[in-house]
Amino acid sequence: MTSSLIQKAELLNSLHVPGTPLIVTNVWDAITAKVVSETPGVKALASASHSVSNVRGIEDGEGLSVDEAIIAARIITGATDLPVSIDFEKGYSADAAGVARNVRRLIEEGGAAGINIEDSVGAAKAPTFDIKTAAARVAAAREGAEAAGVPLVINARVDTLAGGGEWDDAVARANAYLDAGADVIFFLGLSDEDKVKRALDEVNGRISVIGAPGLVPIKRLAELGISRVSFGPGTLGLALASLQRAATQLTEFGDYPEDLGFKFEL
Repeated sequence: MTSSLIQKAELLNSLHVPGTPLIVTNVWDAITAKVVSETPGVKALASASHSVSNVRGIEDGEGLSVDEAIIAARIITGATDLPVSIDFEKGYSADAAGVARNVRRLIEEGGAAGINIEDSVGAAKAPTFDIKTAAARVAAAREGAEAAGVPLVINARVDTLAGGGEWDDAVARANAYLDAGADVIFFLGLSDEDKVKRALDEVNGRISVIGAPGLVPIKRLAELGISRVSFGPGTLGLALASLQRAATQLTEFGDYPEDLGFKFEL
């Protein structure tokens, strides 16, 4: 288990290439993990905590207990041989020592090859932990990974801009998290090309972003030098929108949607 997970973590890290970004279509359970992992070209998976929580009827923002979050991770990682990055919210602990313990458990019990860890205090993007505290929590995640013996890929989220904060604070956080042991910075709020360029110039490491309609296109993100693009709960929205359209069509006695014949098995 450990040697296999080490290899998965090493592979996941190697896939974060500036200019050739890793595209992770976020999943939330066993069947989405299996279907996406079997799609040609897919090299790794990532969960989205919002989706994982909502499909269980629970709000995002650590509405799950740490035990439930680890079980949810295990369900996803157990459905695929690809490396999986788990959205681990704030580490499910009020202090750094607890983050270290929980991250170790997530690796050993949940099979995570990578994690997202965020720096906001509550469910919203603001307020955030002070930089020293947030960096210590990233360092604790690295400590937990080292204790598990796995080179976990830490995608440290910077919520400053998304929470209405200042640019300089966001960049200072990004570089502090890299110094604390993060591998990649998940920089929220890079809503246009100029912000993407500026972040790439000022952050001393690889950058991950969210992709969505109205934001910078994936091809342009690649040209600029982004290392990873994910979609958060947007992929659940994609699935639900398709389901809603199909429900409308069927209740109106319309044609059977072609995707109604999609074949899948666990």
